[in-house]
Amino acid sequence: MEQHTIFITGAASGIGRATAERFHAEGWFVGGYDTDEDALETLRAELGERCLTGVLDVTSKAAFDAAMTGFSEATDGRLDVMFNNAGIAIGGLFDDVPFEASMRVVDVNLVGVLAGIHAAIPLLRRTPGSLCLTTSSSAATFGAAGLAVYSATKYAVKGLTEALSVELARYGCRAADISPGIIDTPLWDAPLYAAGGAEQPFPNMARANVDRTDASRTLPPEEVAACAWAAYHADRIHWYVPPELVERDRAKAADPERLRDEMIGRPPPDSSAQPDR
Repeated sequence: MEQHTIFITGAASGIGRATAERFHAEGWFVGGYDTDEDALETLRAELGERCLTGVLDVTSKAAFDAAMTGFSEATDGRLDVMFNNAGIAIGGLFDDVPFEASMRVVDVNLVGVLAGIHAAIPLLRRTPGSLCLTTSSSAATFGAAGLAVYSATKYAVKGLTEALSVELARYGCRAADISPGIIDTPLWDAPLYAAGGAEQPFPNMARANVDRTDASRTLPPEEVAACAWAAYHADRIHWYVPPELVERDRAKAADPERLRDEMIGRPPPDSSAQPDR
């Protein structure tokens, strides 16, 4: 099969759905996978031909292997882009969030990515110029207080991507990640745990930031889909939506203590003070 193909997790809504629509519009064969069967049916009806959908729990390696086998049969073993996009968030201070809830975030956001890449590598190896693409987050530019475990999983994704960008090169494959900022997606429907473990709605930053014009402005998921399209046609490892988020990454690398102090509300140190000798 000469037609380009993409396998997308979390394809039923948000970034995944927008990416499925973008690549399909570009003439690609799209495999869309999610846990929301009804939304997948809607996606399949919208895209029509050149589309395969399936219910997939990304935390199950066996389920991932089965989904990849079905995708391979439909595409003659071709996989140009593996887009590990499925993710969840749970808010709250680290010690207020139940351990089991934190581990659910780890299972979906990290274990699910590992399972997906393991399942995809045989097809990626067979496809010249293929790309292993994963959704990270602006929460991996500086750890987001109130989203500590979510941030940790997204930092892990960036480290994994960097390592795979070297390892997969021996097969002629590439690896990249995208760090979205405030995107208008159902991710904001996540629960928030308050003191004592009480669950309450998570603040919808996409709605709150709609009038902002800086790097924390609200953007539609189509912006991330466009970035995914650009990533396939380039050889960059880390991508940011909006692009100016890279400056936060650089600032963190240069002086993480300054960013920490800004978030705490601590005044900057007196630069004129001399250290004790």
